[in-house]
Amino acid sequence: MRARINVTSVFVDDQAKALAFYTEKLGFVLKNDVPVGQFRWLTVVGADDPDGVELLLEPDDHPAAKAYKRALVQDGVPAASFAVDDVAAAHRELEAQGVTFTQPPTPMGPVVTAVLDDTCGNLIQLASPA
Repeated sequence: MRARINVTSVFVDDQAKALAFYTEKLGFVLKNDVPVGQFRWLTVVGADDPDGVELLLEPDDHPAAKAYKRALVQDGVPAASFAVDDVAAAHRELEAQGVTFTQPPTPMGPVVTAVLDDTCGNLIQLASPA
């Protein structure tokens, strides 16, 4: 058996707001939007990989999820990391769109990283080759 990642998730405080941010700012595209009680099975994928790994925009309704998110943000730990071709260019583009960064593009050995606020309670890291 060789396992592979099919779906991974980030906890979000508002699924509609998260969908707007992840599609309009980060360039993901909607894959699934299925009502599940008061929430939705809401996933996005990379625009260039429609059959690739899905990112579930998962409600943070559980108290442990809220505490987990707060602790990560307080410690400056990103909830997820996404690859981009050029972190510096992505930083310029996103800042021009009003996205808040907690870490500007920073060389880290073989990669350059930057960290942004996804407006839904998470820090998200962007990374590209140095």
